[in-house]
Amino acid sequence: MIPDNIHDFFITSGGAAGALTGLLFVAISVSAARLQQQTVDAQLHRIRASASLTAFTNALAVSLFSLIPGHKIGPTACIVGAAGLLFVLGSLLSLVRRGSLRWKTARDTGFLIGLSVVFVVQLYEGIDVWTHPSDSGSVDTIAMLVVFCFLIGVARAWELIRGPEVGLVQELSAYVREKADQEADDGKRQR
Repeated sequence: MIPDNIHDFFITSGGAAGALTGLLFVAISVSAARLQQQTVDAQLHRIRASASLTAFTNALAVSLFSLIPGHKIGPTACIVGAAGLLFVLGSLLSLVRRGSLRWKTARDTGFLIGLSVVFVVQLYEGIDVWTHPSDSGSVDTIAMLVVFCFLIGVARAWELIRGPEVGLVQELSAYVREKADQEADDGKRQR
């Protein structure tokens, strides 16, 4: 059973998941030519698009099935968690098959591993809710995992459209490179 205090969350997250999935389809259609190429970068973009779609579909399915009266959230969490794990396994296999597991793809691999952690926890909590329908703690955890699916899906979609990356690591790296280049130029001028 879904506790009354979380019912509105699933109504809202179902609507948000539907809207985000629609926007993802627009983003995919805009970058369709890039996704159809047979390059390593195109494969990474396909994995990013699929990861985003998997995360949003997961959130949508859990949210919508939780609103159906009865004990639906446990089986749904199990099914979409298992399907998500199969997606991650297939994506990692794709990277291995193409010889793409390198430092360049470490971030993508990290996202896939993070997504698999979400799916493993979701599967575990889904089994718990399925076998103990009155356990509202597991339902709360599943709700938190829905939020994580949104965050992962948005991050993957942002990378899919090649949104700008501004972060502490990137800025520190750029700062260090600029300082080194400046010092090298100053050293050349002094000679």
